[in-house]
Amino acid sequence: MSEITASKVLEPAASSHYDSARGNLARLTIAQALGGANSAVVYSTGAIVGNTLAPTPALATMPISMFVVGMALSTLPAGAIAQRYGRRTAFLVGTSCGVLVGILATIAVVIGSFWLYCAATLFGGVYAAVVLSFRFAAADCVPAERRPRALSLVMAGGVLAGVIGPQLVNHTMYLWMPYMFAASYLAQAAVAALSALLLIGVRLPTPTKVEAAGGRPLGVIARQPRFITAVICGVVSYLLMNFLMTAAPLAMQLCGLSQESSNLAIQWHVVAMYAPSFFTGRLITRFGAPRVVMTGLVLTGISAAVGLTGVDVAHFWVTLIVLGVGWNFGFLGASALVLECHRPEEKARVQSLNDFAVFGMMTLGSFLSGGLLTAYGWNTILALSFIPLVLALLALGGTYVRGSR
Repeated sequence: MSEITASKVLEPAASSHYDSARGNLARLTIAQALGGANSAVVYSTGAIVGNTLAPTPALATMPISMFVVGMALSTLPAGAIAQRYGRRTAFLVGTSCGVLVGILATIAVVIGSFWLYCAATLFGGVYAAVVLSFRFAAADCVPAERRPRALSLVMAGGVLAGVIGPQLVNHTMYLWMPYMFAASYLAQAAVAALSALLLIGVRLPTPTKVEAAGGRPLGVIARQPRFITAVICGVVSYLLMNFLMTAAPLAMQLCGLSQESSNLAIQWHVVAMYAPSFFTGRLITRFGAPRVVMTGLVLTGISAAVGLTGVDVAHFWVTLIVLGVGWNFGFLGASALVLECHRPEEKARVQSLNDFAVFGMMTLGSFLSGGLLTAYGWNTILALSFIPLVLALLALGGTYVRGSR
């Protein structure tokens, strides 16, 4: 067969693969926006509803803590489903949980059941964990050199989530009075159902026999210094973001600020979390993931420092916006580091292990934030943030600065 003939045979296949990858990225990006709205709704309302329904104020943030527990508990099972049956199956299981959280939360608000509301947010966490795995699915669609950009492109869909979630709450929270937020959760369930319809069209490669076998034992992979550092940085980036964002709406309420200002603070925080994703991938490619992670950790420290200077609306907004940007750099940079730590056949298990560690430690922050806020105040929450930040910076410097010499 001549070269010309061969090129004619291969051209349609290459074009088809490109179109499929582009279609997958588009669907995953939109689904990220719709799925991210689930988290925005829970974070905007969880501590407020919790404070209304909880038997004691110390449990006010437990619904958000259960949200994080759901994220932690679901990562390994979701990874196992993805490895055995493919990522799309795991995605559809997650979006089903997204519909369920809206239905259960509505019932809980109407009947005044705190524990049913906690169960609802648990399923919300399952959905959120699956949504965050979209970033790794995007990396599967493209060549290795384009993975950081694909990863960040899908995460950029969260910009819309930052608008959809809080605005959905703003426009529906009073529709079913006296059951404030009940209509918001019904709307959230409808958004999750729409996401499921989009994800049905995602076409990703089915797992091969080699991938199903799993590669090296997880213990061997987890002992790599680079993997340990990636996990530490991912844990600290997400832990502190969740620690501060969980407490902020209730702190604003306790400071006498309006619910609307709190909703807008969360909206711009979520936008700040995802808007940098339009260029984070390019920054990782140009400067390297370690430098991007370090920048994210420093920005998180700056956000806490701003919060310590006052409790006006502007202080909360600047704190949450800078915190969002810091999370983006820290979390996406750490995710890019994880991609360097596994072989192709190990990806589902290693990525799930990373997310399990990240979300598991987030649970600790969520449980602590409510009690610390009510007992010691907002400034204590901010001051404690500097301890894990310093530890993460030391780990990053020890692994990459020393390793580059």
